[in-house]
Amino acid sequence: MTPAPTIALNDGRAMPRLGLGTWPMGDADAEAAVGAAIEGGYRMVDTAARYGNERGVGRAVAAASVPREELFVVTKLRGSQQGYEGALAAFEESRERLGLEYVDLYLIHWPLPGLDRYVASWRASVELRERARPRSIGVSNFTPAHIERLERETGVLPAVDQIEMHPDFAQAPLRVWLSKRGIVAQAWSPLGAQSELLSEPVIGELARARNRTPAQIVLRWHIQAGAVPIPKSSDRRRLAENLDVFGFALEDAEMAALAPLDRGNRLGGDPDVYVEM
Repeated sequence: MTPAPTIALNDGRAMPRLGLGTWPMGDADAEAAVGAAIEGGYRMVDTAARYGNERGVGRAVAAASVPREELFVVTKLRGSQQGYEGALAAFEESRERLGLEYVDLYLIHWPLPGLDRYVASWRASVELRERARPRSIGVSNFTPAHIERLERETGVLPAVDQIEMHPDFAQAPLRVWLSKRGIVAQAWSPLGAQSELLSEPVIGELARARNRTPAQIVLRWHIQAGAVPIPKSSDRRRLAENLDVFGFALEDAEMAALAPLDRGNRLGGDPDVYVEM
């Protein structure tokens, strides 16, 4: 399978247009899934300190036949370690668990506005990037208000905002806002995990018409919406199918047919009130 094309980030680097998500895998499952994914053509893998599988991800990266510089590893700062000193230490702990000299993208996992440490955490992220330990920095689950505060107080915009996104929670206003600021939207739960999204009749009709799977239709929708999906799978067949979405395009009418699925069906937490457990 040919690796995914890349998208330019606002810091001059590039990120693959599709990657592998690893929540809620444990170390052993993550090691097996990441190894299979890299072997199958994936070049980006997403993990987080909170997932508890950084060691497994790191072992798979170390064992891969693909050169490290061709891989793009993402991890995240957990809420309990937010703050300037906490974030500096947390990054080094994640890097050590991964067994990597550097991380390609480091994200603040949630803003946690009630804690009010995300600006201090961002200052630490900026300092870490200056040391080239994470090559790029970004955020996850941040709203425009959160990002505007980061820019106002630090002068630095994130390269990426990883957000919940799928056709029944399309996040169009946020995606437009991010695009105008040069911030790439990366989509977690792109297939609407634990929902009936892939059983929607319109998705099934498009899949049958194009001889594709429902998941491929939804992932292609993400690509054409300008987002970078990170679907989770440990099945080799599904891994291959999920990556095989760059050889076709949905027509405007097909994209329009999917628009009514956007019912604001948020599956995860609301960033304005979410408290990380």
